[in-house]
Amino acid sequence: MDRIALVGGIELKGSIPISGAKNSALKLQAASLLTQEPLVLTNMPELADTRFMIELLEQLGVTCFWPKGSGRLSMHAEDLTSTIAPYDLVRKMRATFNVLGPLLARVGHATVSLPGGCAIGARPVDLHLKAFEAMGADIVIEGGYVKAAALRGLKGAKIIFPFVSVGATEHALLAATLAKGETVLENAAREPEISDIANCLLAMGAKIEGIGSSTLRIQGVDELTGARWSVIPDRIEAGSYACCVAAAGGEVTLTNMVPETISSLIDVLQRAGVDVVVGEDWVKITRDPHKPIKSVDIDTQPYPGFPTDTQAQVMALMTRANGASIFRENIFENRYMHAPELRRLGADISVRGSEAVVRGVETLRGAPVMATDLRASVSLIIAGLMAEGETIISRVYHLDRGFERLEAKLSGCGANIRRISGSED
Repeated sequence: MDRIALVGGIELKGSIPISGAKNSALKLQAASLLTQEPLVLTNMPELADTRFMIELLEQLGVTCFWPKGSGRLSMHAEDLTSTIAPYDLVRKMRATFNVLGPLLARVGHATVSLPGGCAIGARPVDLHLKAFEAMGADIVIEGGYVKAAALRGLKGAKIIFPFVSVGATEHALLAATLAKGETVLENAAREPEISDIANCLLAMGAKIEGIGSSTLRIQGVDELTGARWSVIPDRIEAGSYACCVAAAGGEVTLTNMVPETISSLIDVLQRAGVDVVVGEDWVKITRDPHKPIKSVDIDTQPYPGFPTDTQAQVMALMTRANGASIFRENIFENRYMHAPELRRLGADISVRGSEAVVRGVETLRGAPVMATDLRASVSLIIAGLMAEGETIISRVYHLDRGFERLEAKLSGCGANIRRISGSED
């Protein structure tokens, strides 16, 4: 398997273009199942995860065309040849489970394997299934598969989520577009990716009100049309590179992004002593590497609060801060797996349940480390940029799931980073 080697202590200077959002793109790919007409997505990130989703869509009968390097994906689900999503594909990535709702809404039945993905807690799909049951679906779980049927079509329903769930909100939204009558989603997640999905569905002919709020109203339509849609820029990628610059020092402008989607992170960086200038579609990050980083406490919350997907990145930054930082992870269990790997570089981190205390140290030193999940992997990149000597990160297939051309983007700003192909863990 590939590894990444980097040498720390080098300031970053230049600009980094932000790719399309993985968390939006994957659900937009699933939305192609809702229409017989072509759905064309631009600003598509070329990732392991988006390629996995294409494998599954093609198995279901979707014709996909994605010229390498084009950023333009065309999907045409005119004639679906299967409604079965097998374990071998769904186990690779949780988001593939989101074909269940569109298949159920359009065809009236589907058999989809229970999902796999990153090992960051249970992340059950019970809220997804309860939403579909409320919309009239009969659901049986058997042999690790969800078998769902609504042979007379889904019906609109009032669905009140007991807690904010991004995945359940997205999945119910997709299915509700073709349900008979009105579906109301209350206590819905408000992430920018959900608004992006909803606005694409509007372009396909869906009827949705309350986009961006915690209450979504969807009037079901008989059919959806094709559309052309540009995927929203990835706020998690933008936040990750912002932390890279804050860690290494220097001055980098992040381009092709939506600054307000990382406002909570910008606030954290400014409190940490990092200079941030915000433009219409860009953010400039500046830090003098000779000035200390200030410690900041973090509480992860649903959007617009601080995102769990940038918790690991900020933790890496805080390993060199003056004083102690307290992290409280309120979204996912078991999401501190990066802490032991950061300690291998010399970080002082203690974890107890959902709380972690990070005491800043004067020096990190390069060492062999292992990526344990997608966001943890980039936290090791950030720490490596601060460390003395060379850091070698194994299991970087996690990085490839969510970051497009990471080495090229960082090396373009002066980082000493390279990929070692074909090496063992």
